Order: sequence, then structure tokens, then C-alpha cells
Amino acid sequence: MATSSISGLASGLDSATIIDQLMQLEAMSQNRLKTQQNTQNSVLTALRQVNTRASTLGSAAATLAKPETWQTVKGTSSNSLVSVTTTGSAIATRLDLTVLRPAVAHQQTFATAVAMDAQVLTSADGAFELTVGGETKSLSSDGSLAGVVKAINEAKAGVTAAPVRTADGAYRLQITADTVGSEKAFTLTNLDETVLGAATTRTGVGAQIDVGGIVAESATNVFTDLVPGVTVTLADGVVADALDPSKSTKATLTVAQDSSGITSKVKDLVSQVNDLLSHLDTQTNPGATGTKGILAGEAASRGLRSALASSVFSGDNTSMAEVGIQTDRSGKLVFDEAKFKDAYAKDPAGVAARFTTSATEGAQAGWAARVEGVTKAAHDRDTGSVTTAISGRETTIKRLGGDIEAWDRRLELRRETLQRTYTALETALSRLNSQGNWLAGQISSLPNYNN
Repeated sequence: MATSSISGLASGLDSATIIDQLMQLEAMSQNRLKTQQNTQNSVLTALRQVNTRASTLGSAAATLAKPETWQTVKGTSSNSLVSVTTTGSAIATRLDLTVLRPAVAHQQTFATAVAMDAQVLTSADGAFELTVGGETKSLSSDGSLAGVVKAINEAKAGVTAAPVRTADGAYRLQITADTVGSEKAFTLTNLDETVLGAATTRTGVGAQIDVGGIVAESATNVFTDLVPGVTVTLADGVVADALDPSKSTKATLTVAQDSSGITSKVKDLVSQVNDLLSHLDTQTNPGATGTKGILAGEAASRGLRSALASSVFSGDNTSMAEVGIQTDRSGKLVFDEAKFKDAYAKDPAGVAARFTTSATEGAQAGWAARVEGVTKAAHDRDTGSVTTAISGRETTIKRLGGDIEAWDRRLELRRETLQRTYTALETALSRLNSQGNWLAGQISSLPNYNN
């Protein structure tokens, strides 16, 4: 409850200003708490930035630490109609192939064009059967071409029916398996060939290619593991000409180590580590030279900086210098790209092991795995050192906030007390002035006996 004051009414004093000045003195303790809270908020913001950067770096390191990231054998093809993909088990090789036969889908095309409402079944009730890959479905329709097409397509049995419009405006029925190869061969019962005409059947077959005199077959246009770890895919448009093989689609496939991609990944990780190191150097600068950092003296950040710089050394105290990574005088990392490429070309598996998480329990983790471990130790949501520091700052800020709120009430009560005190003073002085004026009047009204 606010208390009004009568500023200088009797005393002539500016009591409102006096109260404000006294309150400024009273508020000094609260102001110190506010300054502490602002400082803690700045530290908290800086710690959160470090935590986010550590998490981002950890994700990049985790990717590079995966052995599959280092499967760098790459396949290329001289013909865009023949593509090649590789897996980790692929070895360097070269293949020359010729397409002998692309895989095609089983298909039936009927010779006679009819109207969509023409009756095309021999059964009076519109029933017929569709057998695909040995599985038979009983279908029903109104017996018309339109009804048969609809029944086949709604059955979703792995074939598609289409009425194809001819020049005279009538339609020829064409039925095609949804996938290539012989597995989706189909038959239909009760179709009336006296109406639809004789069916021309294109038998579904798998693909064949000639690889240096060896004939390879696949049920589809995909040759999985044509050689271990190498898959070849024939695209639509490949040509196979048995009469003139020179017209058939040909391709030269090359499978070789490709170090450019992995080199770029290693270079990027080194750069990200250096970015975080630079950020930590700025934030933890003790101020002996340059601007003092907001995290100067903050143990978790300094610990992260030290652990990152030390990550280039393994448990047996060997460094990554042999594969092109070492530290300079400022404690930053330097990446020798040429040295890395040379080492990787000589021993891809050995270099990969220097970076990745070991598949053998108890074996030394590689550098990328160590970086991941260092960052996780900092940003882990439950046990991370930086995360713990953040939690501690949040607790401190909350406590300071409570203390500041308590001071708000304390200062409010103090102001009310001062206002009441000065109001009482002005009231007392006003009464004394009134009494003085009355006495002066009484005295002045007395007879003057000197005359």
C-alpha cells in the first residue's frame, strides 16, 4: 500500500528528492545482485553457445568415425544407360560389358479393336480368372471391355490392363505385368478371342549381359553383386541386337578408390575443430593480452579446449602426424592434404582405422571417434561438463532472481517508512508553525504599557 508524503509543505525541504536519494543508497545491495545476475546471464549464453558448437562438432565427428564412411571405392560407367553402384566390399576392377537382352515385362496384346461396351467374355455372368505368378484370383465384371479392364486393375494383382485407342476409334486390349522378368507371367480365362482377336504374347524374361565372354543373367535389369560389392543397373533405352552386336549397348565400368570425398570430410572436420578452438580461445581469454573473455576461469570450457587439442594423440601417445594432422604453436590443428592422400593411397584400411571407432572391443579409437567422445563428454544432456556448468548457472540465476524479488518488497516497505516519517515531520512542523503564529498573534494583541 503506497503512502503519500507532503513534500516541504512546512519545512521547505524537498522530501521527495531526499527519499529518492536515500532509496538509491538502500538499493545498492539489490543493484549488486542485478549486476551479478546480468553477468551470470552473459556467462550462461556463452556456455550455451559452446554447448551447441560442441554438439554440432560431435555429430560431424560421429559420421567420420563410422567405418562405412570410409568405404570410398567408387564406380563409374562410360554409358549413361548402364549405371554402377558399389558397397564397402567392392574391390578395384574394370569391366567391359555388352547388353545381350534387357529384362522385359510379360505382356499380351489382342489383335481386334472393339468398343468399350463390347462383350469380351465367353462367360454369361461376367466372371473370369487372372493367374499371376502361380496365384489365381476370381474376378467379376459386366462382361464389357471397360468392365474387364476395371476388374483387372482393381484386383491389384501385379498386372495392369489398358484399352489402347486405334485410328478407327475402337480399342485394343493390352495387359502388362507391373514388373519385368518371368516371375509375373500371367494367364486369363474366359476372354473371347472371337471378339478381341488372337493375343500376341511377349514373354517376360530377365536380362542378360556379356562381361568379357561371360554371360550373366538377372531376373530384372539389376545385376546385384555382379562382382562382389558391385551392382549394375540397365536403364530403359538399352539396345540388344543379336544380329548385329555392334549396335548393342556397351559400357566400360571402372571401380577404383576415390580419396577426394573422404579427404574433403577430414579437412572439414579439422576446420570445425579449429573453429571451436578459436571460439574457446576468445571466450576463455584471461585478459593478460587482448580482451578478457566472458568464460575466463570457467573450468568446463577450458577443459574442453584442452581435450580437443589433445585428441590428436592416441592412448599410446602416438599422433596423427603420419596421416597429415598435427598441432601448430598456437594449439590449432594443421591438415596436410597431400600427406593424407599419399598415406590413404598406400593403406586405405590402415588410415581409416586411425580415424574410426574400432570394431574390436578394447582397441584404440581413432581420431574422429576421440573427437566425438570429447564433445559428448562436454555436451551430454545428463553428465556433460558444459551441460552441468549450464545447470549450475541456471540455478544461480534463479536464486539471484529470488533475492532481487525479496529486495523489491524490502525496498517498497523502506520507501513507505520514509514517506510516513517525512509526512509525520511535515505534519508536526505544520502544527508547530500554527501554534507559533497563534502565540505571535496573542502577543501582538497585548497592551503596550511603554506608552
